[in-house]
Amino acid sequence: MNEKLEKLLNNAYSPYYNFKVAAIIITNDLKEFGGVNVENANGTSICAERNAIANAVANGYKKGDFKELHIMLEKGLGTPCFACRQVILEFMEQDAKIICHDKLGNIKEYTVKQLCPYPFSEENL
Repeated sequence: MNEKLEKLLNNAYSPYYNFKVAAIIITNDLKEFGGVNVENANGTSICAERNAIANAVANGYKKGDFKELHIMLEKGLGTPCFACRQVILEFMEQDAKIICHDKLGNIKEYTVKQLCPYPFSEENL
């Protein structure tokens, strides 16, 4: 997976912060959908995690269809931002895996429940 993520990182558009991120979401039927961050000058950038999920949704997948999400930052290990965590929470099951990679082969693995211990969901509306 590291190789796929590193290759995908090359497609990230990060001219302002130079903070490239790549993500690959894997569906329950083992299809893979990639996404990268896309920055813009006004700050309403698109994160790689949301981009990958949106790519899968655009291809017909829906809430509950996702097994795991892999993420790689250009530098170091990191976890999804809070906007991404909300989208992850809404599309992935609580026990689904979020796997964070770095270019050196280090991995940290979390469940959605671990990253989102106090969820905001449709019950809160």
